[in-house]
Amino acid sequence: MKQVNASLQDAESFDYVIVGSGAAGSILANRLSVDGSTVCLLEAGPPDRSLFLHMPAGYIKSVFNPKYAWQFSSEPTELTNGRRIPVPQGRTLGGSTSINGLVYNRGQRADFDHWAELGNPGWSYEDVLPYFKSMERRTGGDDRYRGRSGELPVSDIDWIHPICEAFIKGAVDSGLPRNPDYNGAEQAGVGYFQRTIDNGWRMSTAKTFLGPARSRPNLHVKTYAQATRILFEGRKAIGVAYVHPGRQSEPKAVLARREVIIACGAINTPKLLQLSGLGSAPFLQSRGIEVVHELRGVGENLSDHYSVRAVVKVKNSQTMNELVKGMNLGGQLLRWALKKPSILALSPSLVHYFCKSSPELALPDMQGVFTPASYKEGYVGMLDDFPGMTAGIWQHRPESRGYVRIKSADPFEDPMIQPNYLEHPNDQNTLVRGIRLARKLLRSRALDQYFDKETLPGELCESDDELLSFAKRYGVSSYHVNGTARMGAADDRFAVVDHELRVHGVQSLRVVDSSVMPSMPSANVCAATMMIANKASDLIRKR
Repeated sequence: MKQVNASLQDAESFDYVIVGSGAAGSILANRLSVDGSTVCLLEAGPPDRSLFLHMPAGYIKSVFNPKYAWQFSSEPTELTNGRRIPVPQGRTLGGSTSINGLVYNRGQRADFDHWAELGNPGWSYEDVLPYFKSMERRTGGDDRYRGRSGELPVSDIDWIHPICEAFIKGAVDSGLPRNPDYNGAEQAGVGYFQRTIDNGWRMSTAKTFLGPARSRPNLHVKTYAQATRILFEGRKAIGVAYVHPGRQSEPKAVLARREVIIACGAINTPKLLQLSGLGSAPFLQSRGIEVVHELRGVGENLSDHYSVRAVVKVKNSQTMNELVKGMNLGGQLLRWALKKPSILALSPSLVHYFCKSSPELALPDMQGVFTPASYKEGYVGMLDDFPGMTAGIWQHRPESRGYVRIKSADPFEDPMIQPNYLEHPNDQNTLVRGIRLARKLLRSRALDQYFDKETLPGELCESDDELLSFAKRYGVSSYHVNGTARMGAADDRFAVVDHELRVHGVQSLRVVDSSVMPSMPSANVCAATMMIANKASDLIRKR
């Protein structure tokens, strides 16, 4: 700490210091620098120069590359068959928007109305819809719900495979409506995903929001700058200490005249808060951390979507498994270079199905994904050696809750991550029903000509206990972690930020990322995180 204090004499000073350049941080940097305010954006990882960060199919090369992604994993439990589940998070400009699955999915109206009902005024669906719309550039859909002139292109798939059409027909025949816009009036139904892809390229927040703002002289972006501690005077945040990851003995600091804004995501944000003395006092003291202010909720309330995939071997058709090999891959590369539809410009999942696990439910409580490809042991990243298709499923609103906790005062040690997947009995029951539905859709009459045999979970797996055992063995994270610095009123003892995202009990400090979500949205969390940042920029500038 003496080294950091000594560096304060020469520290640069800005109006705002933002930690993290992902789904939230890049948007904040754009919005807060537009009026001339000085902004410093700290990113722990490198610039986003790799082709694999810009080619949509490049996620396979980047998501498990420690240069561009934090290689976090969950703590093993009996409910995950003793496995550590990988939970990678982006570590480059654009954060996870530079490595994710590119799906654009806002969630249901009820998700945001519930946030408001929990004591967070200004976060109902009608409140947040303008912020979704203002950042979105979308062709198609209803003007009441969709934005037309924002920075973020949201496109439809342009590569149509007959197996996808057959899957959709089978789902419609089974009772699911074909839904042309799940981000519009209703989510329920089946259809093609909308993606953050434009003209064959990934549209990360670094590309769409940060890039256009980089020419502003008042915006300063520092890569290879890992934040190690928020600096306080009493209970007022005044800056951030950071280091170059390869130069851990040379700490530096940047100071904030107005606010420090933490946008590191649902794992790194609670880690940084705890390292900085915000959290449960007994816990922090056990880790040798001096307490600045006790906030029991820091790191608690962790939630994630636990997904399971059913896999079928395909006959009578090529699938993506074959199209990425040999001459086929060369042809796809050529098509991509010529701006023609290509598998290299696809999201990993092509088709969605939003459905109910029980008919008495008012709204879908499950999300399914389908693609004419299959992966070894159902894990996205390594394609099977045979033609395959995959239907995945997860529960929208899991009731299991976990935590993120630092292991020590060492800022370079990964924290303990425990989502407690499947801990709640309802999560187990819902997922088993979801697996049954995924298998049913794969066996629809419309897919008969393509169905060869089921490889996962396999023909002999039939009972609820067997399906649950399969889920424990093969389930994976959907990388939708959230909730670890949740929003709530001051009298909520586990709330970390208020409805304006200001950290309770301290001054000049906000959290703006998926960690503030008070409950899990019924969606991939990226779109909602971008909306949070878009809205937060107005909350911050109105001061």
